[in-house]
Amino acid sequence: MSPAGDVRVEFEIDDAPSGLGWMPDGSMLIVAMTSRRVLKRSLGGKISVHADLGGIAAYHCNDMVVDSTGRAYVGEFGFDLHKELATRGDASVLADHATAKLARISPEGVVDVAAEDLHFPNGTVITSDGKMLIVAETLAAGLTAFDIGRDGTLSGRRVWASTTPRVPDGIALDSAAAIWIANPFAPECARIAPGGAVIETVATSQNCYACMLGGDDGKTLFMMTAPTSFPEVAAAAPKGRIETATVEAAHAGLP
Repeated sequence: MSPAGDVRVEFEIDDAPSGLGWMPDGSMLIVAMTSRRVLKRSLGGKISVHADLGGIAAYHCNDMVVDSTGRAYVGEFGFDLHKELATRGDASVLADHATAKLARISPEGVVDVAAEDLHFPNGTVITSDGKMLIVAETLAAGLTAFDIGRDGTLSGRRVWASTTPRVPDGIALDSAAAIWIANPFAPECARIAPGGAVIETVATSQNCYACMLGGDDGKTLFMMTAPTSFPEVAAAAPKGRIETATVEAAHAGLP
């Protein structure tokens, strides 16, 4: 889609797509959630399996970030989130849930575990210098930072910011070293400083599930909203929207 709202379908996959990213050669990586795979779409349009995460992911795969070398980091649910939300409610799931892993995929498609015991790893960014990865831990209501080694290993796990009472879903890094978080429990997107101070909020028409900075100058905040994240409800009455706002600080880092 363009900032003017023009929309076209580029391609389709036989699964629910989640995280997206690009390899150095311009080919595209796509997380196939339910089959727990990462697909690759070549420049010529051919779609193939890049990596199988079935040996790591306990349930659906989720968001992803791809670094400048083509190395990918992919999160997973860890458990059946929507079933647990429906049976136990938001507060119970936030307080008690299975943890999950963050997978690392080499440019050649080799898979291993980058980090464990994460509380529903979701939106993920890499800073402009390529030295730090920050992941939204949705069910911990916070953003967690890791140092990235030359070989892609993650170390130095620490809290980058607490987002309580908000929970972060998709996230986007800006040039002022702040992070926009989509709040799946409320109709808003919030800009968070290191440490957790809320700098700014943008109201949306529905709950916000993902966000990204783009446009010609990188200062258009694109926000993906919907009434619910429950797949059956959304499929029966699709009401998802892409909403925009103009902000002061431009996009930075990856994706």
